[in-house]
Parts: sequence; structure tokens; C-alpha cells
Amino acid sequence: QLFSQPSATADTAEHTGFFPSYRHVARKWIPMLFMGTCLLYCARMAMPICAVSMATSFHWSKIDCGIVLGGFFWGYCFTQILGGLASDKMGGERVLFMSAASWSIITAVTPLLAKLGSHNLAFMTLARFLMGLLQGVFFPSLTSLCSQRVVEGERGFLMSTMNSGGLLGTLLAGGMGSLMLDWFGWESIFYCTGVLSGLWALIIWLLSRTRWLNYFKEPAVWAMIIAHMCISSSGYTLLSWLPTYFKESFPHAKGWVYNVIPWLVAIPSSFCGGYLSDFFIKEGIKHRISFAMGLSSMFIVLLSGAVSFPSAVVFVSAAMGLTTFNCGYLCLRVFWHGSETPLFFVVCCLGLLMVSLSGYLIEVTLSWTWMFSFITLVNATGLVIYLIFGEARRVDLEDHSKLIVI
Repeated sequence: QLFSQPSATADTAEHTGFFPSYRHVARKWIPMLFMGTCLLYCARMAMPICAVSMATSFHWSKIDCGIVLGGFFWGYCFTQILGGLASDKMGGERVLFMSAASWSIITAVTPLLAKLGSHNLAFMTLARFLMGLLQGVFFPSLTSLCSQRVVEGERGFLMSTMNSGGLLGTLLAGGMGSLMLDWFGWESIFYCTGVLSGLWALIIWLLSRTRWLNYFKEPAVWAMIIAHMCISSSGYTLLSWLPTYFKESFPHAKGWVYNVIPWLVAIPSSFCGGYLSDFFIKEGIKHRISFAMGLSSMFIVLLSGAVSFPSAVVFVSAAMGLTTFNCGYLCLRVFWHGSETPLFFVVCCLGLLMVSLSGYLIEVTLSWTWMFSFITLVNATGLVIYLIFGEARRVDLEDHSKLIVI
């Protein structure tokens, strides 16, 4: 088992977070899972980082880029439920290994697929779709492991730690990827990320050798689903299009600046959000820290006007920092089991068609203003719904404890 014996109970480990006799096992697995999340996002960001160079090489329009970039998220939403169910039945370690081994291969062969004849757009879209299918099971598997092995009061911080691994991966992909793009060409990013991800999958293999329908009667569940859908679709749209925005709007700017600085801000912000999440859950308080969603929208809308390069970097950094600060808190006690959490993410992933729609808006209007305005509108909608209907209580328990609202 990963962190604890199946027969152990949360009461025996309340003071330690992980079950005491298996804490040494946790010390081995947590860095590996952190590294895996890092590589997951390195592979995910490879295409957005290379999009401008690939579009130039293969003569893609903005609509074509939107189709390729959006292909990932269409695949991503199909395996969420399957990933959680498989993890609960087979064990999260096995699912993580199989998915990582598969998407590492897809990543490594992407440059070869891009050069197979004149149908490179179809091949790249298919590759991104398959990448989404294979990566879609990753976070449900992590959630399944967390729900079974970690006591409730420590889960928010642990998941925020894993989430920060993704932010580090985005930072590394932006920093090292920009340098590799300049020095060795866009193909090198896919080769390097694919090989490293394959090695991680091998290490994982060596280390490892439903009543959910009732939840939809709860307004708080719908509030969390819609809020997470809005903030995630906004975040992923920015993740996919910001490198292109900076490249076209500030062609002489250094790629390692705008691909690195926002994520240097986002990583500590995510840790703070997770820490505060655990604190308020333990205190039984529903704290309205979702104001971060509103503040991030304010910085995004500022990008709609004429801004200088330093201002754009500051606004993007603030927006991404506030968005990731909110991620740790949005896990508030609604879904924790692996087979249930995907229901939360599936609806979220349906909102990720924004990536493709944004490409269409940019191509038709020849302006980035419409994309940033659209993101702001979606984010603000999720904020309003969450503030009205969201609640910090367990909906999967019959006897809800009374919580303080401030």
C-alpha cells in the first residue's frame, strides 16, 4: 500500500497526517508524485510553448492552432470518471504507471507524427487528443490515493503540494523549453520531456510492483462544479495562449521572462492557498477567500488594453498567482474519493472548449481583447455562483457539523 494499511483508521493518525507506521513510505512516494505532476505539466505545456514555431513551419492559422491546442482538453474530459474508478479498484499506483508510460511515448513521437505527410494538423490534433485521454486519469488517481491514505485534515495541503508540482513543471517547460526552442529547435522539447516522463513511469513501476448521483441534489455541489469549471477553463485558456500572446505582442521580449516569472509567483501562492484551506476546514469556517477569483479577473481584463511588456508580465503573474491560490481551497470537502472526484472535473473539462473558441475569436477579430474579455466574463460568472451557493460542509455525510460563515 502507498501510505497506510487499508485497515487503519483516520483516528489513529490524526496527529501525524499519514498513518504512523507507514510514514517512511510516504516520504518516498510524495517526492515521486510531486515529480510526476511536474513532468505531467512539462509534457502538457510542450505544445503551447512550441505552437508559434510549429505554426510557422506548417503554416497553421490561429483557428488551426486552437484546434490542436484544444484537442488535449477534449480527450482530457473523457477519462476522468474512468481514472477514478480504475484507481479505486486497481490501485492508483498502477493507473499512474500505465498512463505515464503511455503519454510519455505520445510526447516523444510527436515530432515524428508532425512530419508524416501533409496531414500534420490532423496528426497533431489526434496526438493531443490521445495525450488528454492518457493524462486525464492522473489527478483522479492522486485523489483516490489521497482519500484512502491521508487523514482529512492534511489532504488540502498534500493536494496543493501536488498542484505546485504542476506549476513547477509549467515553469520548467517555460524556462528550459524556451532555451531549448532557441538552441535545438521545437522537436527537442518533445524528445526530452518524453524520455524523462518514461523514466519516471519506470521508477513508479519499480516502487509499486456510488452513491454520487445523490450529490447533485445539493446546490453547493453545483456551485463548486460551476465555479471550478469557470476558473479551470479560464486558467487553461491562459496557459495555452499566453506564450503566443507575448510572442506576437512583444516579439523582441525574451521568452524565458514571460514563460517563467508568472509561475515563480504561482508556486508559493498555491502553497499558501492549500495551507489556509486546511486551517479553515479544521476550524469549521467557510472563509470567502474566493475573492481571488474576482481579483484575478481584474488583472486579466487589464490585458485587454494597450500595455507595456513589464505591465503585461505583472498582470499575468498576479492573475495566475491568484488563480492558483484559489485551487487549494476549491477542494473543500465536496468530493474526496477517486470515483467521485472525476464528476467534479468532467464538467470542468467541458468548459475547456474555451481554448478552441479563443483561437476562433483571435483569428476573426484579429485582437486579443475579445479573448481576455471572454475569460473575465466566465471567471466572474463562476465567482458569483460560488459566493451565493457554495458551502464548506461535507455533503457525503448525513450528520453535517455546524460551520461558521464569515
